[in-house]
Amino acid sequence: MTARGRFITLEGVDGAGKSTHAAWIADTLRAAGLSVITTREPGGTPLGEILRGLVLSESMTLDTETLLMFAARCEHVAQVIEPALARGDWVVCDRYTDATYAYQGGGRQLGAQRVAVLEQWMQPSLQPDRTWLFDVPLELARARLADAREPDRFEREEAAFFERTRSAYHARAQAQPERFRIVDSSQPMPQVRAQLESELKALIQASRAL
Repeated sequence: MTARGRFITLEGVDGAGKSTHAAWIADTLRAAGLSVITTREPGGTPLGEILRGLVLSESMTLDTETLLMFAARCEHVAQVIEPALARGDWVVCDRYTDATYAYQGGGRQLGAQRVAVLEQWMQPSLQPDRTWLFDVPLELARARLADAREPDRFEREEAAFFERTRSAYHARAQAQPERFRIVDSSQPMPQVRAQLESELKALIQASRAL
């Protein structure tokens, strides 16, 4: 029987730099002989990408926004993540449910309890095996965004929104230290990669010891 794959997620506020490392992490895993897919949220499926476009561009109520995030996630889990894990692939995903706790629960102040209800309904048993939280001071994150493409409606939010989002991320990391690793992504790239490489090797070794 094929061993189940591992599920890795990358989290952080906009401008933290997580997306920069997704392909490198996947390549490092492939170099170790593992089969890997990369994906993202919201998105990851044709329907999910349509919902992503709506969430990032259209004005809507907070409840609608949160429900659309979970609708996209439901399709993503059923069509991409679970099948990949079942066939033994490792999944590297740019954002997952922690982002909803952070952005909608924290940034938009919906609260963690309402997010938890949807999580328990839709995905009661699927949690990442490892989550890297890429963390930077807010000033640096916003400076990085200023040099990027046209901002979406989340990236246009005020500083207080991102402070709440960052705080919610840290609350998640503190509550689940066995799953989270915090990466100071204000460091130079070689230092960030060195930390990721060390922790990836440990994760691979642990999976092979099972």
